[in-house]
Amino acid sequence: MSSPLTVPESTVLDACGETPIPRFGTIEQLWETDPIPEHGIGNHVDRAVADLSLDRIPDGGSVALGVGSRGINALPILVEGAVRAFRDRGYDPFVFPAMGSHGGATADGQRGKLAALGVTEESVGCRIESSMEVLEVGRTPERDVPVYTDETAMGADAIVPINRIKPHTDFSGAVESGLSKMLVIGMGNQPGAKTAHTWAVDWSFRNMIPEITGLLLERLPIVGGIAVVEDQHDETTIVEGIPPEGFLDREAELLERAYELLPRIPFDELDLLVIDRMGKDVSGPGMDPNVIGRMVYGLNEPAPERPEVKRIYTRSLTEPSHGNAVGLGLADFVHEELVEAMNPSKTLINALTASTPRGVRVPPVLETDRAGVVAGLSTIGVVDPDSVRVARIRDTMHLKRLVVSEALVERAREREDLRVVGEPEALAFEDGRLPPFPEG
Repeated sequence: MSSPLTVPESTVLDACGETPIPRFGTIEQLWETDPIPEHGIGNHVDRAVADLSLDRIPDGGSVALGVGSRGINALPILVEGAVRAFRDRGYDPFVFPAMGSHGGATADGQRGKLAALGVTEESVGCRIESSMEVLEVGRTPERDVPVYTDETAMGADAIVPINRIKPHTDFSGAVESGLSKMLVIGMGNQPGAKTAHTWAVDWSFRNMIPEITGLLLERLPIVGGIAVVEDQHDETTIVEGIPPEGFLDREAELLERAYELLPRIPFDELDLLVIDRMGKDVSGPGMDPNVIGRMVYGLNEPAPERPEVKRIYTRSLTEPSHGNAVGLGLADFVHEELVEAMNPSKTLINALTASTPRGVRVPPVLETDRAGVVAGLSTIGVVDPDSVRVARIRDTMHLKRLVVSEALVERAREREDLRVVGEPEALAFEDGRLPPFPEG
């Protein structure tokens, strides 16, 4: 055992006794999608830039491109396309991290986060200016909340955030995760993100973000944003330039489309959900609450109505998370490899900034996958292997293919939106580990 928190497999098996494990098969969700081919994304970005308010930028002026820490599928291609589009029009673009406190709230850490996502000076063709310094832009009119923005970005002639529009993991509103949130929280670095999350405990994000976005649009040289929407396969399906005057309204419309395209687990009730990996490149809290039906509490926001999941066992942390395991408290059990990969300082900084300490509570740490599955099944009541509802997913972003218990395989046979691609068979552990996730 590497971690002093790890509970040996033998201890779990002895405590749980005979716990029947169902047979598992593989199913796929059938989605109709129309993604933009990767070779065509650059042209879409160029058209998006053309739709922005470029007449505000002086000839040869600098353009600060805000890039966050989320695992957007074609992020390097999108950013490189924006760099090229602005440079072709005679401007001087550069990239700056717009990710709040991520990367351990250090300039080098945030540069490293971008590199882990494929965004480097070499890959996007421009300099990256990373700094945690901020300036106060102003204060909100009624609550007198200070509003901060990255000092480097404020020094540019123009600011353009680049971000994906999608349902947020902590709240619901007219605008959620996207351009406006990047302006309010991402561009505020650690001080701005901390201030926003502190006030959000009483003043909901759904109200705060639109108000502060309006203030920032008035006082900063924001010439618009480049919005991206992805489909159920996390492939780019919309790239659009939004000028300042239509910022909030158009983002709200794109959010509605993003909700329609959000991949979900195709069952409303599960006894056990096994998640192979969690991480910041997957979702803000590591596992998307819109997918697992659980919320990182602390911001007075209700949990999603579905699905209802009794137990969650999570196996590992993604490498691009750089040790930030915020959200592991959403799981009921975790594999020791996840805890071993956790950087406690980075994880706590994120939780303190987001005012969500429950999200970093460490669940029981188990030595093996067999222990994780048995612990989950033994704590849901009487287990009937013929009817127990278990699903295994890669992560909460990739939900086309699922490994499910036999009862769910039989349900899938009756549905037009699902296809059985692997017949049920006994679960084979090797040295206590689950078999590799089936390709496809």
